[in-house]
Amino acid sequence: MQSPPSSNNDHNTADTLSSSPKSYPWIKRFFLILILIIVLVIGYRFVHTTFFTSEKKAAELPKPVAIAIAKNQDVPVVFTELGTVIPIANITVPARTSGYLQDVYFTEGQKVKKGDLLALIDPRPYEALQAQYEGTLKSDEASLKQAKLDNTRYQQLLKQNSIAPMTAQDQQYKVAQLEGQIKADQALIRQQKLNVMYSHIIAPVDGRIGIRQVDAGNYVTEGQSNGIATLTQMTPISVILTVPENKLSMILEALKKQPKLSVEAWNSDNTTKLANGTTSVVDSQIDTSTGTVRMRAIFPNANWELFPNQFVNAHILVKTLNQVLTVPNNAIQTGPNGSFVYIVQKNSTVKLQNVTTGYDDGEHTVIETGLKPEDKVVTDGIDQLRDGANVVIPNNPQ
Repeated sequence: MQSPPSSNNDHNTADTLSSSPKSYPWIKRFFLILILIIVLVIGYRFVHTTFFTSEKKAAELPKPVAIAIAKNQDVPVVFTELGTVIPIANITVPARTSGYLQDVYFTEGQKVKKGDLLALIDPRPYEALQAQYEGTLKSDEASLKQAKLDNTRYQQLLKQNSIAPMTAQDQQYKVAQLEGQIKADQALIRQQKLNVMYSHIIAPVDGRIGIRQVDAGNYVTEGQSNGIATLTQMTPISVILTVPENKLSMILEALKKQPKLSVEAWNSDNTTKLANGTTSVVDSQIDTSTGTVRMRAIFPNANWELFPNQFVNAHILVKTLNQVLTVPNNAIQTGPNGSFVYIVQKNSTVKLQNVTTGYDDGEHTVIETGLKPEDKVVTDGIDQLRDGANVVIPNNPQ
């Protein structure tokens, strides 16, 4: 009679034992996650504290910088513009008459003087024609002399009614005709004299003769396109440069104060100075397609430093700013509030100072406001600076 209860108790005990083991894995997972979170928090705080401390220590270390001293000096205002060397005279030496080229007296590349004989076209045909026309002139002059004597006699006979009026009038016409013929003869003689003179090809200007276009023995014609050679005037020589229209007003204002501005010609790389010159003239209008105006500068070019069609950089000295405050260009930085510099203070910290800048000549910038003479400004090592940072100066400024 007691067996049924025992059976129920055994069943309950079995259910309890079967359900208990299922609860242990959740407890283990909870503790594992908790331990992992604790380890991560401790690791993060350790790494963060170590990094922040290192960063703070690094930030507190003095930063090595280079400095320059703001100083007053004269600053030339120079415009650098592209230019091309253009000869004042570039002449194709022509054959001004036709004939066989008898002699060539120049050497290619030779420096020649105005009036030097360069070549000779055979003048003998023109000399022969000149002699022929001179003979005709003498004959016509003799005929005119005789006609004038006859005309005087006819006029006396006409007064005596001893000759027909038509005969006397015809004689007057003959005198006038011979006078006209003599003028024609004289013109033909002058023409042949010119042809003889043109047979002697001379240099019209001083300069450098180029490559010979025709060899001796060839037949040349008057006005042929390539001529005998090209003669280029080398001294003086000009440079045609283009100036942007926004700079034109400053140049014109400077030209009102002085008739000429100084110009330096530098090579195409802008690394070597070639020659000194002065401005000559500003063109009369602006080129609307480029927004520039042409300007000519003249250079003595005594040693042929400049060569025709050479590209140069022209440095035009517009004016000089006297005793203005300047700093090197690499000291100037740009921020949200405009230009600024870092000033090194007596306690070896830097101060961020906003400045107003003026003319920049490529190396120095004019400071209009914000600095005073003898201020020390940072020129190198700026990227690692902030306002109030400690700095150290390895070398004294030059």
